[in-house]
Amino acid sequence: MPDQKIRMAIHLLQRNTFGDPKDADKLLTSEEANALLNEWVSNDRLRLHMRQVAAVMKAWALEKENADEKNALKWELAGLLHDADWEKHPDDHCRIIIEHLESLHIDPEVIHCIASHGPKYFGVEPQNKMDKMIYVFDELSGFIHAAALIRPTKYDGMDVKSVMKKMKTLSFAAQVNRDDITDAISRIDQSLEEIIEFIIEHQRNVQ
Repeated sequence: MPDQKIRMAIHLLQRNTFGDPKDADKLLTSEEANALLNEWVSNDRLRLHMRQVAAVMKAWALEKENADEKNALKWELAGLLHDADWEKHPDDHCRIIIEHLESLHIDPEVIHCIASHGPKYFGVEPQNKMDKMIYVFDELSGFIHAAALIRPTKYDGMDVKSVMKKMKTLSFAAQVNRDDITDAISRIDQSLEEIIEFIIEHQRNVQ
């Protein structure tokens, strides 16, 4: 994730249910979500991070979970908006975006996914695969992008081995919590190497 997004405090949400079950399948369009992102977030690096997480979330849903377009949109929206309140409301991240989406009567699964992208910080445990994958992708997406930026060819030629080497260099992207990555990976059936390869492939061309 971008350098400026360093979690310095625990912002427990103090609840585990979000939204109204009657709002199931009520979603923003991609255009509406991007408009919200542009309205709430001015920092280009943070916007890019959120778009990259959205891209890998949608791609995973379609390719690995056999999701239809509507369910893939849920994954995309959660990824796109998970840090929407970070820039303007760091002390209330991610309560503000959750309350806003609840006011818009958005599908509770999307809201719960956003709430669970940092269980140690927000006190909400990932439940379904969508929750678990946003937790997996959030830190790793930012880390991989940071690794790409210091390479002369950026993503071209980047491989899993080079990323794994950077992971072991604790001084590189020191703000990325390796323990969070280990915990997130432990909750799914895929290996860290498989996830890294997937992220490299699917976020390399996100603008």
